[in-house]
Amino acid sequence: MPAYAIAHLQDAAPHPDIAEYIDRLPGTLAPHGGRFLVHATPHEVKEGNWPGAVVMLGFPGIAEARAWWDSPAYQEIAPLRSRHIEGDIILVEGVPDDYSPTGIVQAIRAAAS
Repeated sequence: MPAYAIAHLQDAAPHPDIAEYIDRLPGTLAPHGGRFLVHATPHEVKEGNWPGAVVMLGFPGIAEARAWWDSPAYQEIAPLRSRHIEGDIILVEGVPDDYSPTGIVQAIRAAAS
């Protein structure tokens, strides 16, 4: 199943470290099958408060996403970002193409009874 690294980044200001991070990031993704799906493109807030930017990376599976995050190549460049940009980052496993929420609906109904 696919997996994703999702970052909600805030308070980003131009800095040479950020340019270096972005320049080097694709090289850390390639060995793990990672790719950009969203990269700080404009977003439309429908509910809540989402200041800042969203970055979403796709991976073939959660093992590859974890391997990318833990890799020496990524850990070497991560401080270039974290020193200058506040944010939250998660790794999350996707669902299969034939996913149906029926089981969750049944569990909610049973719990609410």
